Amino acid sequence: MPKIKTRRCAAKRFSITGSGKVKRRQQNKRHILTKKNAKRKRRLGKPAIVDKANMSSVKRMLPHAF
Repeated sequence: MPKIKTRRCAAKRFSITGSGKVKRRQQNKRHILTKKNAKRKRRLGKPAIVDKANMSSVKRMLPHAF
């Protein structure tokens, strides 16, 4: 039986919290920031939790994290 490999691109983008949830970065914080107000940019800098609909695909990419 071969070893189960982790998707390295996913391992660099997601991290697991203490309670088992998966943290991710928010989108829309890289460029075209002049038209976004300061409150929106502050909120986009904070991490978010992966939605329940996407959890199965994240678990498949990170088999050793759970």
